[in-house]
Amino acid sequence: MRALFSAAALAVTALTAPASAEAVDDGVMATLSARLFPLLDAAGHDPAALERIVSAPGMENVLRLRRERRAACGADLVCRAQALLWSDREAAAMRRAVAQTQGLPAADDTPAAQVDREIAGINTIVRTYALGAIPATAIDGPGAVSPQDHQARLQAADWLAETPRDGSAQRLDPSIDYALALLDVSDRTDAIGHEPLTAGANAAAMARAKTLDWHRYRYSAMIVTGVGPEIEGEPLSPFGKYHLRLAARRFAQGDIAFILLTGGRAHPRATPFTEADEMRKALIDRYGVSPDAIVTEPYARHTTTNLRNAGRLLARLGAPLEAETVIVCNPLQSAYIESAKFAERNAAELGYQPGKVVRRVSPTELVFRPSRASERVDPRDPLDP
Repeated sequence: MRALFSAAALAVTALTAPASAEAVDDGVMATLSARLFPLLDAAGHDPAALERIVSAPGMENVLRLRRERRAACGADLVCRAQALLWSDREAAAMRRAVAQTQGLPAADDTPAAQVDREIAGINTIVRTYALGAIPATAIDGPGAVSPQDHQARLQAADWLAETPRDGSAQRLDPSIDYALALLDVSDRTDAIGHEPLTAGANAAAMARAKTLDWHRYRYSAMIVTGVGPEIEGEPLSPFGKYHLRLAARRFAQGDIAFILLTGGRAHPRATPFTEADEMRKALIDRYGVSPDAIVTEPYARHTTTNLRNAGRLLARLGAPLEAETVIVCNPLQSAYIESAKFAERNAAELGYQPGKVVRRVSPTELVFRPSRASERVDPRDPLDP
């Protein structure tokens, strides 16, 4: 049957797909939208805010030209994808419009800064998943697909971006839902694979945190960083097993409130194992650690985001922001986290430092204070924004 969906057939019908007049709620797309584009998603749920953005000085012209540019592509799906990229001038107009709109969310910085990140995220997703740009790392991106499959994904994303979805910002611009649809049709909805983080494996720890006297503990958490396995079928790497022995031994001293395990489903590519989940199982089964003392962060795929996401999860636990944590990992990774090279990488990839190394306790132990800047959502990494 797939042979019937040739590139030519898809192109002919590119502009003729039926669309319902009624917007429907899509739970996956809604969750993904809120995770990747919190500001634009909030605007989609607030008709008054959306209207203020659309009618801001200069925006009506920008949005009209974007629609015309895409329409001029006709049935050329690559052209239609390129037309959805935001130029610097268009992004600047959006920034000005958002800056004048009250009530939109931001992290520790301004809504204008947040919309800059979200527009950059849209461009990154379109370039990577529609236009064939090489992803930042080999574990990212859509993977190897045939030209026919790629064409089908472009067509489906194009249709989905135009089919009404409840709570979307489609009236503002189709690029937002187009980017979401590209991830969906590529089966790369990794960013919402473990939501809500406060439930499931973390439910017991979250319940305990609500009644916890944080001041009883020297450290709010022990952050155990991931070291992803590189062998197919391997749930934990050799270094990961060493990290768990270190963690169990250090936690037994009794001065740490929680063990925070951070590591996603990253290595090797398309692995079925989530590192934080596998570490949790081992701590419970091998070392007898109570489940309500363990909290898992299952998204991070890099050391930079291990620390960033740990700070985010500590905030959701209700840990005091000023409280110190301790990072426990092998001596090589520990030295790297303390190095100027790692600080430079954080600045380049995140745009800030996810926290500060306060002091070194041992070759495998660093005292660390997370930064509020870690709350910034950045969909330029759409698998872990």
